[in-house]
Amino acid sequence: MKIVIAGGSGFIGRALTRLFSTRGDNVVILSRDPSAVRDSRGVEWGGASDAWKSEVASASAVINLAGAGIADKRWTAARKREIRESRVSATRALVDAIRETPDLRRVFVSASAIGYYGTGRGDVLDESAAPGDSFLSQVSVDWENEALRADGAARVVVMRIGIVLATEGGALGRMLLPFRMGVGGRLGSGQQWMSWIHVDDLVAMFAWVIASGSARGVYNATAPEPVTNAELTRTLARALHRPALFPAPAFALRATLGEMAEPLLLQGARIVPARALREGFRFAQPRLGEALANLLARD
Repeated sequence: MKIVIAGGSGFIGRALTRLFSTRGDNVVILSRDPSAVRDSRGVEWGGASDAWKSEVASASAVINLAGAGIADKRWTAARKREIRESRVSATRALVDAIRETPDLRRVFVSASAIGYYGTGRGDVLDESAAPGDSFLSQVSVDWENEALRADGAARVVVMRIGIVLATEGGALGRMLLPFRMGVGGRLGSGQQWMSWIHVDDLVAMFAWVIASGSARGVYNATAPEPVTNAELTRTLARALHRPALFPAPAFALRATLGEMAEPLLLQGARIVPARALREGFRFAQPRLGEALANLLARD
């Protein structure tokens, strides 16, 4: 199978590439800098050449992971525009290319985020829940609407991705050093929900929706058992055999990180993968303790 991944240079893209390459698929990474692509073939995306469009046209599956990092920089008005436009514009370009060569045997899997639901909601939310009214909610709505324009030209799947646990990147990657040094702790009150997923389960879910002929529409890519930040903190400290005695006060996080502290760290949402469970996906790491032990054992 030929699989094209846009925005495949991050840790999720690298994990997907490893899986697909190992099983013998032809993986092509669309990149602004194809010379930096490792372990697969890189094709320039966004330059003067339209060669990437022929890659999309001949692909059995197209995966869209493109977008500026949510937590890479402090949110200014300009950065917020970049976060939105990097997702919407990239998705629009991919969908336009798919619509130029429609093929209902092709599947288009586009990333979204659980930020769609907003934060501060204590109820359990599945895929049928309405969007929130935050900045990240609106970004996710716009992002998904662009992806859904491919319906009729491909089978479309939207993955609302939670907090991806992996030692090589993401939230856990940032947490490991302070916790290993014994200076980790909860964030704010610690009562905010953290809807997480082991990177292997996320990659397996991508492979599952691609292989399924019937999977379409929106799926929550989170583990079945979300936890509070306090529980995540305790579980990680226990797995590392370290104390967790140094909470980060909410006021300090707001002062340091500005606007993004609230939705990314101090508030959360309790998301469950109702559709994936109902349709037969099996999580290898459904519980946080075992998931962290698995990741730390191979780090």
